Amino acid sequence: MNDLTPNNEAELVSAVQQALSDATPLLVQGNGSRSGLGRTVQSAKTLSTSNLSGITLLEPAEMVFSAKAGTPVSVVKAALAEHGQAMTFEPMDHRQLYGTDSEPTIGAVAAGNISGPRRILAGAARDSLIGVRLVNGKGELIKNGGRVMKNVTGLDLVKLMSGSWGTLGVLSEVTFKVLPKPVHSATLQFSNLADDKAVAALCTAMKSQFEASGTAHLPAGIGGEKAKTLIRLEGFDSQLRYRLDQMTKHLSEFGKAEEIAEAESEILWNSIRDCGPLAEPSGHAIWKISVAPTKGAAFMARFTSKHAAKHYFDWSGGLIWLAIDPEQYADVGDAALRELLAEFGGHATLMRGPLELRSRIDVFHPQSAPVMRITAEIKNTFDPKNIFNPGFMYSGI
Repeated sequence: MNDLTPNNEAELVSAVQQALSDATPLLVQGNGSRSGLGRTVQSAKTLSTSNLSGITLLEPAEMVFSAKAGTPVSVVKAALAEHGQAMTFEPMDHRQLYGTDSEPTIGAVAAGNISGPRRILAGAARDSLIGVRLVNGKGELIKNGGRVMKNVTGLDLVKLMSGSWGTLGVLSEVTFKVLPKPVHSATLQFSNLADDKAVAALCTAMKSQFEASGTAHLPAGIGGEKAKTLIRLEGFDSQLRYRLDQMTKHLSEFGKAEEIAEAESEILWNSIRDCGPLAEPSGHAIWKISVAPTKGAAFMARFTSKHAAKHYFDWSGGLIWLAIDPEQYADVGDAALRELLAEFGGHATLMRGPLELRSRIDVFHPQSAPVMRITAEIKNTFDPKNIFNPGFMYSGI
């Protein structure tokens, strides 16, 4: 199988048009750092945007940048850091989870709506994405959005493309708004709280006026012998000290807080962002569960009363990372997990699992029949011959 690695936008258009002419289904990816995600794609060739690399616009005064889709995220971060700026949504790095070593790309961040712990305060990747250039499944080059935030009338392709995972088109360039990079950060840690008490503490922190930028809970045995309830604050040194003191008083009912220094705090939150506490053993299936924060602890209590699993909470309990041993696959399955989750109004995505498992179950949360019809119609509009990542998200689409 010959991989397609176009060097510019014109070559990308040509590659897609040739695939259309030959009826060749394509596996669309950046550098392949997330190669363990999604259902099995029945593709004849891989179309990689890795050679479409480089920052095309960097306007610190306007707090915006544009970059070709294959630009490494590390390159973007370094360029922004020179001007004291950063992507506020703190994109997750999946390499530890999938055991890959290729650089994540900014196009894949946009296509997958990849976000991290700061999402709870600053929003997701799609909230910062303001412009895209892409080639659709008809071989047409399309530009949508711009370099400033504005109201949108009609179809907002920018938001539609974010989270479509390359099933609707191949991104060639993306534009994001950015914000000043936090000058300092520190984390408050409460020890030995049970899940329900910990989630209550996290929700209390988020409802305060002291602006927590990360709220997570690691149960005992996950990242240490004792349970850790973590609340991160960021900002200028002078006001950060005041906010830490006030947050500590605000949460006094949950016990005495220990303050984690900045360097250690950064390492800790990077691990939480990248699912580090559950990355090993590598054979465990990893689920990403979204539920209302106040329901997260109750859901896990119900689930673990019947099934053996390891987990931790992010986003004040609204995001649950769940690891299941291979021996539990037959017992748990996606049906048991999602049937229980339905009672709590949440949804689940299988983020990592063996090929056999990803081939036979719904990796992405099943949609209702009406929504699935809309999904199929959108796919048919953008990719009528189904050449982009066929079956990656849903069977037959």
